[in-house]
Amino acid sequence: MPVIRTLVVEDNPVAAEAHRRHVTRVPGFAVAGVARSGREALRFLESAPVDLVLLDLYLPDTHGLALLRSIRSAGHTADVIAVTSARDLAVVRAAVSAGVVQYLIKPFTFAALRDKLQGYARFRARVGGTGETDQVAVDAAFGSLRAGALPKGMSTQTLESVATVLAAHPDGLSATATATEVGVSRVTARRYLEHLADNGLASRQPRYGAVGRPEVWYRRAGP
Repeated sequence: MPVIRTLVVEDNPVAAEAHRRHVTRVPGFAVAGVARSGREALRFLESAPVDLVLLDLYLPDTHGLALLRSIRSAGHTADVIAVTSARDLAVVRAAVSAGVVQYLIKPFTFAALRDKLQGYARFRARVGGTGETDQVAVDAAFGSLRAGALPKGMSTQTLESVATVLAAHPDGLSATATATEVGVSRVTARRYLEHLADNGLASRQPRYGAVGRPEVWYRRAGP
């Protein structure tokens, strides 16, 4: 898979260096450059290929969202992850409207940035091809951005299998039925279903039978 060329846009030299070093520690990513202002960022984008921009919103010469609009007006298609101390929900909504793919609030740990980058890499791998797709694949792609790194012991392949089975049953499934279709144990199926539910990709509700304890029923989230 091609390396993801990343531009760090951050005016604070200490933070810029920390972000640069963090990015270099994540497999599949390389730092294309560091810009300390909006003007520098635009100049860099004109001179070198960039796939992803880590964008601080408070820059000395412009607001990050204004810079993002300038980036799009200039025809640059690099995706943008906002890396900022801005916690105002109005700013978050504006960032989403402007097209940021992730939003990371300062201060953060290396693990937090790594999870965002890995989620973005999975998203990019899913939508990087050509041709048509289907709803299951689209849901899985956007789920990659939300889910972050999988917990220890879980595999992307099994998660995709569980999500595909769930999508094929709009009325929902139990962990037992899911386990039968995927070919895993009930405990394993339930773990993956709970992960999907915890990340907003599935819903859960109790279903009451004639006798005994209610069984949890899982449905794919969304229309």
